[in-house]
Amino acid sequence: MPNMDFPLPKFHFSVSWGGSKIAFTEVSGLNREMDVIEHRVGSSPEFFKRKMPGLQKLSNITLKRGVFIGDNEFFQWYNTVALNTVEKRTITISLLDENQQPRVVWTVKDCFIVSLKCTDMKSDANEAAIDTVEIANHGFTVEYKS
Repeated sequence: MPNMDFPLPKFHFSVSWGGSKIAFTEVSGLNREMDVIEHRVGSSPEFFKRKMPGLQKLSNITLKRGVFIGDNEFFQWYNTVALNTVEKRTITISLLDENQQPRVVWTVKDCFIVSLKCTDMKSDANEAAIDTVEIANHGFTVEYKS
């Protein structure tokens, strides 16, 4: 039974993206916001605008991972773009508890790569090489498991 007195740590997560099992070092951009439409009828006795919900905006999701010899799957997925078509995938991001069980699961639909950023190189660096992949999405759901 997980400890319900403390929040889940954010360092223990997994990502399923439709390719090989790759460990990611960072996931960010699971953001959703809504535009606000302001409206006022000219004959209204109130001297302010009414607000109502408008279109939703979804940010791109950024995935960072280590560079491994012979791993070319993201480049192959990126290269599926051809004449206004692209291979779209569902990505599942899970925040795990201490028993490796998913406790919060984000399911992101119709994802495709919009940006690949290869690692920077520095002769005096003492860190792993990290690639960054930016993915467009068309909505996500969040499921909290008990």
